[in-house]
Amino acid sequence: MVFLKVAPMKGVLRFKKKGKLSPHFVGRFEILERIGPVAYRLVLPPAFSAVHDVFHVSMLRKYVSDLTHVVDLEPLQINENLSYEKQPVEILAREVNMLRNRGIALVKVL
Repeated sequence: MVFLKVAPMKGVLRFKKKGKLSPHFVGRFEILERIGPVAYRLVLPPAFSAVHDVFHVSMLRKYVSDLTHVVDLEPLQINENLSYEKQPVEILAREVNMLRNRGIALVKVL
């Protein structure tokens, strides 16, 4: 079992976090076979049908059995570039900060 590295992309929302806080590795995928000295074929879920299933060893990290590391992939509708759009559930709080002559709206969203 291995984690798959997701290349960081500036401004793209991936797996609930944006930018520096986005996870660098996703899933818990099973290795199907070894292809050559540095390539592996993984068993990917149907949501990743547009992604090629052979990865270089530098894109993989060994899975250590800990359930807190796993990002749940089932409820997400993942695009071909491994990103998704997040919809707000409800607005929890609103506030307007005044900065010299302009007001900046701050909104806390669930």
